Amino acid sequence: MELFWYIVIVAMLTIYVVLDGYDFGAGIIHLFFAKTEKDKKAITNAIGPFWDANEVWLIAVGGVLFFAFPTLYASSFSGFYLPLIMILWLLIFRAIGLELRGQIHNKIWETIWDKAFGIASLLLALFFGIALGNIVRGVNLGMVTDGVSTQEPHFFFLPLWNPTFSPQTEHLGIIDWFTLLLGIIGVVALAIHGANWIIFKTNSDLNEQLKKVVFRLNFVLLALVIASLLIWHIIEPKPFHNFIETPWLWIFPLLTFAGIFGLFKVKSFRKHGMGFLFSTLFLIGGLASTVVSIFPNVLPSTNAVNPSLTLYNVAAEDYGLTVGVYWFAIAAVLVGVYMFVQYRVFKGKMDDVGYGEH
Repeated sequence: MELFWYIVIVAMLTIYVVLDGYDFGAGIIHLFFAKTEKDKKAITNAIGPFWDANEVWLIAVGGVLFFAFPTLYASSFSGFYLPLIMILWLLIFRAIGLELRGQIHNKIWETIWDKAFGIASLLLALFFGIALGNIVRGVNLGMVTDGVSTQEPHFFFLPLWNPTFSPQTEHLGIIDWFTLLLGIIGVVALAIHGANWIIFKTNSDLNEQLKKVVFRLNFVLLALVIASLLIWHIIEPKPFHNFIETPWLWIFPLLTFAGIFGLFKVKSFRKHGMGFLFSTLFLIGGLASTVVSIFPNVLPSTNAVNPSLTLYNVAAEDYGLTVGVYWFAIAAVLVGVYMFVQYRVFKGKMDDVGYGEH
């Protein structure tokens, strides 16, 4: 049952990144490329009917994590307290940036909330990438100092950064050069993803420019991904051991690079949704590759005193996990119906939706 719920959480988190990821990316595009009112409206129209529903996936992930893996929930929500609070505020500012902009038709007012929406989207993409970097790198479980555990084996707390800015020091920070690299990858990947969504859902004058932006950013993304794979050997001596032991897992890195190489043809795609398909492949493949590379760990330990948290030593009792399957099945059906109706109603181009015209 532990493996089932682990797959459920990973799948839900991947859905969240794909769906809310294009919202973050659209915000980044809005911040840097939307110069006219027409362009800004096209971008907000593209995500307007979807962004709040997409955010619910993050709440759902937290709920399932609390139910299925309570020890991991307690450990991560206390240890990552500072960045989680920052993410919460960024989500709030992104939301009110979208909702309050259209309340008053004043240039200064609209500019303030445009910036709030764009900057919050950019920082959210950065912080979620940094969060992934923290999971890959691991944390100092038990707050070990000089070989002695000063806290419970599953407890840790990280400041935003440490004086050395290094991922290999005893007392780690949230942000170091390795996690920052993954954060930048997150920003670039989601900017591409958001641009592809805008191309897919609108006939904006920006679309041709965005195709060129995606093409150029894709070179940056490829270079960053290769750099991260090379640097990974510094953090983890055997980063590909799971892939070597289980060869079929190579399908996930293949999906990742298929997504990247497919995006190099974005200028020639006749169907506007093809770019979004390939950026989705990259996100799914990249997240899946990361998860299986550290399996069965869910939060590695950077010290030799306390063991890593795995899906087996942080799971709830079997009875609760088994009973929860029935309720999850009902919820999955309801969510599936909701999403089908939502995307059916708002299929096609969104230029005339008029989101924000309150």
